[in-house]
Amino acid sequence: MSINPNYNLLVVSTSTIYGSEFLAYIKEEFVNFIATDELLFVPYARPSGISFDAYTAKVQDALGDRNIKVTGLHEYQNKKKAIQEAKAIFIGGGNTFLLLKTLYDLDLMHQMRVQVGKGVPYVGTSAGSNLTGLTIGTTNDMPIVYPSSFETFGFLPFNINPHYLDPDLHSTHKGETRETRIQEFHQFNAQPVIGLREGSWLKVSQGAVKLEGTLTARLFKPDREATELDPGLINF
Repeated sequence: MSINPNYNLLVVSTSTIYGSEFLAYIKEEFVNFIATDELLFVPYARPSGISFDAYTAKVQDALGDRNIKVTGLHEYQNKKKAIQEAKAIFIGGGNTFLLLKTLYDLDLMHQMRVQVGKGVPYVGTSAGSNLTGLTIGTTNDMPIVYPSSFETFGFLPFNINPHYLDPDLHSTHKGETRETRIQEFHQFNAQPVIGLREGSWLKVSQGAVKLEGTLTARLFKPDREATELDPGLINF
């Protein structure tokens, strides 16, 4: 599986882990990765309950002590130009269907692909991570809106399942597990899926994918037993 060697991606399962503030656990990696003091934030994954301004301010508050200026894409009249001029791009979590629909409705998908293809650093958390794969077919979100396509940026030749959860052997819940849902996905789709547990992330550079953090990830392929991926370079 080949990956554009220009891609610089940080594909993060979640922005917040238990007992930690927003972006705190990933802040050092985040700041070092983007290597700039200007960040373009895409807040479109958030439905009502938090405004785009408030969501952008939350990112600014998290990174302000590192003298990083965060600007929300919603603030620009010419959003394509804002993406063209971005030094680094961050797409946060929320509802993946809403995020993708908004980007399609605003005709921003192509421009985003072009800029990241030039090497502009891209950070995605949760919904923003889902968009780095081939489709949103393995998101955990409910389809509260209907995008024109489930096809995403396609930076990676596989799908992401963020917030991946292992079965709780002590739970009385009898519904489908996350693994079962992904196996159902593979009845109709061929691409691999990586289940990223909270606190883990993928770092993509020079065409290589590296699992970082202290946890393993779960790799699913059609008609095969799922396997555990140790932190380090991932070979398919």
